[in-house]
This record gives sequence, C-alpha cells and structure tokens, in this order.
Amino acid sequence: MISQEKDPGTPATPGAPVGTGRAHPVTLREVAEEAGVSTATVSLVINKKKNARIAEETRQRVKDAIRKLGYRPNAMAKTLVSGTSKFIGLVADGVATTPFAGQIIHGAQDEAWKHGYALLIANTEGNLDLENDAINMMLEYKVRGILYSTWFHRTTEIPETLREADFVLVNCFSPEPGAARAVVPDEAQGGQSATDILIRGGHRRIAFINATTPAPARDGRLEGYRKSLEAAGIAFDPGLVLEAYPDQEGGYGATKELLKRDITAVYCYNDRMAMGLYDGLRENGLSIPDDIAVVGFDNQEVIAAHLRPPLSTVSLPHYELGAAGVRLLLGLDTAPADSALKIECPAVERASVAVPSKA
Repeated sequence: MISQEKDPGTPATPGAPVGTGRAHPVTLREVAEEAGVSTATVSLVINKKKNARIAEETRQRVKDAIRKLGYRPNAMAKTLVSGTSKFIGLVADGVATTPFAGQIIHGAQDEAWKHGYALLIANTEGNLDLENDAINMMLEYKVRGILYSTWFHRTTEIPETLREADFVLVNCFSPEPGAARAVVPDEAQGGQSATDILIRGGHRRIAFINATTPAPARDGRLEGYRKSLEAAGIAFDPGLVLEAYPDQEGGYGATKELLKRDITAVYCYNDRMAMGLYDGLRENGLSIPDDIAVVGFDNQEVIAAHLRPPLSTVSLPHYELGAAGVRLLLGLDTAPADSALKIECPAVERASVAVPSKA
C-alpha cells in the first residue's frame, strides 16, 4: 500500500511554490495583497486588457507576485464566461493505433499549440457508444471544436452528436456534397506523381496494380495514373491494369500475371503491395530497377525506406491533414464550398527507379 504521508517540502497544491506548505490554490486576493493593489488591477493585468490605465511598474509588481506565489488563473471560470475553452477535440476510429496515420494527431497537436489550444484525443476503435460518449464529454468541456478522423480515406456518416459542435472531417468526407468541411489527401494527384516518376525514368509500358476494394484511394490513384499517361502522350491500355488485395501477398500473387505482359515498370497501389512484388520479381530472376522499375504509394517508412533497393513512392500527408484540419476549424484556411480541401501527396524518389542515361 502506498503511504499517504506527505513530504514536508512538497506543496500540498500543484503549482504552489516549494516549501510554502500551502493547503489551497493561490487566490486573486492573495496576489493583490502581495502586490499592494486591488483585485480589479490584478484581473486587468492577468487578462492583458490593452486599454487599462495601469503603470508599467504596477504591472511588473503584479507579475512578480504571480510568479512568487505560483498563481494560476482558473481556466474553467474563463470557459464559463467566454462559452468556449482552449481545447480542441479529436475523435478518431483508429488513428492513434496506426503507426503512419498517427501523424494526423501529431500535426493537429502541433498546429493547435501554435494558436494557443491543447488537444483532447479519443481513440474509439470504431465503437459507436464510445464515440458518442467521447463527443458528449468534449461538448461538456466546451471545446472550441472537434476534428473527426478515420485512419484511412473514406466516406463517413456524420454522428448526430457531432453536429452540435463546430467540426471538421479529417481523412474522410460526407457523401453529401457541402454537408461538412473536410480535408483529405489528393489521391489523383498522388497517383499522377507516382506514374510521373516512372515516365521520367524513361518508361512507357507501365503496369498498375490497383486494390480490389472500392474506395476513394482506389478510384483516385487510377485516375492519376491515367492523367499521367495522357499528359505524356502514352495511350491508356486497360490490359496493364491489374487488381489484387492491397497487401504483401496481393503484390506477390500479381507477379505471374504481370510477367505475361510486355512491361518495364510497375506502379503499386501501396507500399505493402510493392514489398510483395519485390519478392515475386526476385524469385523470377529479375532485378529492380534494371529489369523492372517499381513505385509504391503511402511512404510507410518501416517498409519503403528499408527495402532493397529503397522504394520510390508517394507520401500520404497525414501530418499536414491534422494541421490543416485545425486551420479549417479555426477559420485560418477555407475549403471549397462543394468539396473537401485536398492536400498534396508528395513524391519520394529512391533507388527502385533507375536514373535514365543521357543517351
């Protein structure tokens, strides 16, 4: 059992100066008495009232008293007065437990701090009851607004409780155009950038292994592939588009069909698929990038940067999605009236595509 005895040198109240033995939080009146001013003057200094006629020497005495006594303003009292707090909520269905998607939290947290807000995070793992409780709790804390995020890019239904708050959808969007502000990755631009890497490498016969499950990423990445070919004057060949389950086994299993086609390069729906393709190509005695060049999508660092050769790919901008969500919420950015704000997916070029010779 843990002893309940207190160290006599430890203040009883968090924030009290060491050694004071204070048994209660420092009050506004105590600061006023220490500084030799009225409580009204202390309040004006704390709230940084610009038009208050207070001498600089008096302001400094109040600040010194605050530091000496360890006074902290009552945030909840301020919330009651203003109707909102310095918290921003983030409700996610699995972002916190997904390594690369966790960057959404990182980006949102960094951006929130820049503007004087802290982040309240609830990871629901898709549990609707927990999600509802989390949103209600955030509403009770009078959060400035709520970011509602999913771990992969998809459509989502807006929870009724979420509609009671100022909110932004992150990495997801409502199927009803204009129903809610949203920020998502630009999948089509990413697909175009991925294919552009291969075209710049001198390739013209480029296969695309797409996912089997319908999703915005599946449609957008195919759209980008077609746009890149069109821009380069290369005819789209539907026979060069295959579908496979978007994991290592899917990429490995697609190898046999790919080798029946006259290709020099492959663009994969994601990095895990590319990892399986690496194994399949090697088993067939083929070298990357000399025989076949490969590009992925996602830039999962634990995969892409550590394959041999390291994989050229396109990053999903999770950090920027979180940051942009906060900016949308605070009115610092704007989204199109009838669609989501799309964030660029930057290309990351590595050694899986050979540098074309000058000849």
